[in-house]
Formats: sequence, C-alpha cells, structure tokens
Amino acid sequence: MNEIKTSQIEVKHSRNGFILKELPPPVDLETKATLKQAAVAHRYLAELKGVAKTIPNQGILISTLPLLEAKDSSAIENIITTHDELYKGELFNDFVQSSSTKEVQNYAIAIRHGFDMVNHGKLLTNNYILEIQALIEHNRAGFRTVPGVALVNDQTGETVYTPPQQPDDVVRLMNNLEKVINEESFYPVDPLIKMAIIHYQFESIHPFSDGNGRMGRIINILYLVLQELLDIPVLYLSRYIIKNKALYYTLLQEVRDFENWEEWVLFMLRGVEETSRNTITLIQSIKSQMDHYKQEIRGHHGKIYSQDLLNNLFKHPYSKIEFLENDLLVTRQTAARYLDELAEAGLLKKEKIGRHNFYINEDLFQLFMEQ
Repeated sequence: MNEIKTSQIEVKHSRNGFILKELPPPVDLETKATLKQAAVAHRYLAELKGVAKTIPNQGILISTLPLLEAKDSSAIENIITTHDELYKGELFNDFVQSSSTKEVQNYAIAIRHGFDMVNHGKLLTNNYILEIQALIEHNRAGFRTVPGVALVNDQTGETVYTPPQQPDDVVRLMNNLEKVINEESFYPVDPLIKMAIIHYQFESIHPFSDGNGRMGRIINILYLVLQELLDIPVLYLSRYIIKNKALYYTLLQEVRDFENWEEWVLFMLRGVEETSRNTITLIQSIKSQMDHYKQEIRGHHGKIYSQDLLNNLFKHPYSKIEFLENDLLVTRQTAARYLDELAEAGLLKKEKIGRHNFYINEDLFQLFMEQ
C-alpha cells in the first residue's frame, strides 16, 4: 500500500461509504475463538517475559532487538538497509551515507525513547505518540491538517481506503483512542484483543502524513509494556507482518468493508504467539552464546574478564574502543588491548573504516542475520 494525496476523494468516506467510528467496536470481540487464541498467546508472551529476565543485563536486549525491529518495520515501508550498514552507522555517524539507514536509526531511537516514556509515565498518551513520531520522521508536523490522503494499491493504483480527512475528526478519533489505551474501565477487554483493536483503529485513523505503519507497530509493543505483559520492548510483529503482508492489509480492509473483526483479531493474536516463540528462541540463543564467550574468556583470558566486558560484546554486534572505555571505565589503551586480545583469540573480528578500528562479534551478527 502506498500513501498518496489526491483531490479526487470524497471527504470522510472510503469505498463502500465507510466512515470510521469511535471505539469501542459495535460487537463483542471476546468470542470463544478469540479468547482461546488469546490464552495461547498469553502463555507464550509470559514465557518470553521470563526468558528475557535470564539475560544478566536486559539492557543488552534493549540495545539489540530494537535495531532488528527498526530494520524489519522500515522494510515494510520499502525503506531498505543492510545489517552491516546499520551496525556500522551505529558506530560511526560519519559512515552513514544512506538515507534509508538514517531512517532506520531514527526508528530505533524512537522505540527506545517511547519505552523510556511509557516505563516512567505509565501512560501512552497522544503527546507521547506525537513525540515518538517526531523522532521517526525527524520533524514535528503533528497530526494531519490537510485533507486529501488516501491509501492506494501500489500495483493497480486503485484507492483502497480513504481515512478521515478533516483535522477535527483526526483529533477526535485520536482522543478516543487515547482513552481506550489508558483507561481500562472505558473498554474492559482482554489486553491482547485490545492491542489488535488499537492497531486497527490507529492505522484506520492514519493520523500522520507519513510513518503511520511504523508508529502503529511501536504502539503495539509499548501497549504490551504498559499492560505489564512485558518488562522491556522485546516483542515485535514486523517480521510476522512482512511474511503475511497481503493478508494483513486484506484483513484490515475487511473490518472496514464487512466488520470482519474476529478474523483480524485472530490474525494479530497468532502473530503474538508466533513472534513470542521466535523471540524466545532468539534470546535463548543469545544467552547460549554469552555463556560460551564467558567460559572462553574466563578460561583463557581471565585477567581481562568481567561481566561488563561480556555485556559490552553482546549489546551490539559491532563494538569499538570507545564503547569499552565508557562501559568498563578503563583507558583507551586498556580497552584497545582487551579487544585486540579477543580478536587474536578468534572471539572477535577486527576491521577498519578509514582510521577507525571496530570489532565484530561474528557469532551474534550471524544469529541476527538468520532472523
């Protein structure tokens, strides 16, 4: 789907005369099927929450997994970068030449900032959403104020959906959504079912001129943190959406055209289950690699071993001397000696950009490449 502006659109209407209404939905979505699938999704989500706690420093996951999500979520919008470009860009700002890489970096920053705000404020307000969006798009344009936005099929050029056009309608619907997100008593429903409803509503409001898909996927994870279903932002549905992209857009539209809510909710709940399973496996693999490196460093390089050193090697696939200086509070000479010793032992691979050395944890890099 592409987002375009056109003057040939009937204001406030999509095809079939659809007009987006405020939540809650007009039907009961806690059906036998959705509650059964929600129970399964909750089980794996709880397991993921527990597995994440087995990593000695959860900051490692906050550093690494948002980068993977930023890359995948941006790819849905045809913003493409490579793992290598992204990780080098994280090390050296001067290296970033691709606008796509910079956009992905902005997205990862937005995820982490959103988590910090929700974690401290225990709310997910429109002001927070606007602040996160400003980081994604690198501007403060705010909610749409000019009519003429439509979603079109990028292959046929057909207008698939016309979101609310008038600025007052956008604000009214976003205020209603804010209430649904933050006031449990306003719409008491299973939180995973509610997450699916929130995502549908946000994408249908389409409140921004650009970046709605990426912002909507951030809201998913922040809502799970807000509901304390996760402690940190480690579950991302972008890979699931990429794999099922056509069905994702079809089911969104079927809610608008036919009020086919149940299939949409089931789709999102299956996404939570599948993504939880995959992320559990990923985190277990990261922990296994950390245990291996711990044994190797303690066994053969005991004089330089520390938990802070181990954490540094796994909070980012690419590291550099300055990272160790800051994390271990050692001199530049000492940090360089540690990294060179590990590179000589084959635990890291030493590379160079210009005059700068950097060090690759190839095992971790390969693990992320396989995701």
